[in-house]
Amino acid sequence: MKDKLLAVAAFLRERDCFEILTHDYPDGDTLGSGFALCLVLQQMGKKARVITTSVPKDFTFLQAGIQPQDFTAQTIVSVDVADVKLLGSNREAYEGRIDLCIDHHMTNKIEAPLKCVDGNAAANCEILYKLFRLMQVDITRGVANNLYTGISTDTGCFRYTNTTAETLRIAADIIDIGCDTAYINKVMFETKTRKKLALEREVYNTMEYCCNDRCAIIAVTLATQKKVGVGDGELEGLASIPRQVEGVKIGITLREKAENDFKISVRSDGDVNAAEFCARFGGGGHAAAAGCSVKGSLEEVKAQLKAAVSEIL
Repeated sequence: MKDKLLAVAAFLRERDCFEILTHDYPDGDTLGSGFALCLVLQQMGKKARVITTSVPKDFTFLQAGIQPQDFTAQTIVSVDVADVKLLGSNREAYEGRIDLCIDHHMTNKIEAPLKCVDGNAAANCEILYKLFRLMQVDITRGVANNLYTGISTDTGCFRYTNTTAETLRIAADIIDIGCDTAYINKVMFETKTRKKLALEREVYNTMEYCCNDRCAIIAVTLATQKKVGVGDGELEGLASIPRQVEGVKIGITLREKAENDFKISVRSDGDVNAAEFCARFGGGGHAAAAGCSVKGSLEEVKAQLKAAVSEIL
């Protein structure tokens, strides 16, 4: 892995005018990775900006210190993006143009001249941390806030099975640098809007079980989102709900992106490989957390998922 990081370090030093791509429905790890890298590149005197479909309200603090810059892109970097399909509305503009891919999904399908993929990293921000230490750049408080946000959100505040001793050591070093852990933890894990609470109430009412209650499924339809009045920024974190039920081995969340088009998030307790499950539907991810997309009506999609679950369990 060190050889890959050295290659990435040399690449970043040689190039300029960077556009950094994050995945659709952005979370803390892809945004933390993107803005941390952007900050470091700008510190190095490079021109850089982050390209994302949106920045949910809770994550706007990650942009602190980013300088708006006007330039023509020369170098395209993707962070925490496992597949070009995950670029969403940016896919058409950037497919086939990615020069460097930095990711922590073993199922990564991005085609790029230079790839740095570490499936053992709990979060993509772990890879960025190691890269910055190797490059001996200044990890400022702003960079530290981004890195901590990415690592803490992808590990469920260090509760998920992907959390390793190395993860905790990296987090400790980031805390020593002076990141705002209390603020980040409160915003990411302890604060909910009234609309988010209303949405969760609706979602709990959709929960159903199959395979002798070893699988729990919830759904968020467009109608539900409209009823509660929520946008994409309020949907983060719902995927953890079905896995919290006692006895559940695999939790599935259906999120309607467009009519009859569902984003599927799968979480498991380790006995079921979520990435292998999602691969059946053209998706991928990690052993305990993965995703895919399935088209059809709500009941049709549920039926396909239940059939796949029954084969595994």
